[in-house]
Amino acid sequence: MQPEFWYKKWDSNQIGFHQAKANPYLQRYWPELAIAPSARVLVPLCGKSLDLLWLAGQGHQVIGVELAEKAVEEFFSEHQLQPQISDKGAFKVYRSVAFELWCGDFFALTAEDVAGCTALYDRAALIALPDAMRQRYAEHLQQLLAPGMKGLVITLDYDQSQIPGPPFAVNDDEAQRLLGQGWQLEKLEERDILAESPKFLQGGVEWLVERVYRVSSR
Repeated sequence: MQPEFWYKKWDSNQIGFHQAKANPYLQRYWPELAIAPSARVLVPLCGKSLDLLWLAGQGHQVIGVELAEKAVEEFFSEHQLQPQISDKGAFKVYRSVAFELWCGDFFALTAEDVAGCTALYDRAALIALPDAMRQRYAEHLQQLLAPGMKGLVITLDYDQSQIPGPPFAVNDDEAQRLLGQGWQLEKLEERDILAESPKFLQGGVEWLVERVYRVSSR
């Protein structure tokens, strides 16, 4: 997918993927991971998610990566935060209190950029990418994060032929294949959320399964 696709989404406020509150799976399962409050948490393709606030509220330093600068600017303005802005390689980095939001292409991120990150939270990154990019994303994540990393990954699964993405369908077999090579992957919950998803209902989708995985690097 081209960057212009996401720029257009944000510029036209077509952000149905943005949730009005912190994700319930995050609140339910993150405490079970026993991640130290001082841990740095990587959040790929973070948008202006309220999950960032929730993670910071647990004491974490949050490292978000987002392509659309409008999303980054809105995150700070909506929460009355005054960021310091600097350039770092291909990124513009916004910093304030517990947040570092790196504005730019996730695939340009290096292990040095996220040195010290020991946790991962992916609610919207894997499912935002088409099939051809998901393998690249998984490989890049494994290059970025050191052994001992722990975190959560949330996916959606449905009949992709019934409605185009994003969000894209990622079934359990694919999640295991993409993330299970360098990491241990444990499915914590799966639930059909079609009744709660008007876009998919209107598009004729017959089932829509959300899955939550605990991940840890070997």
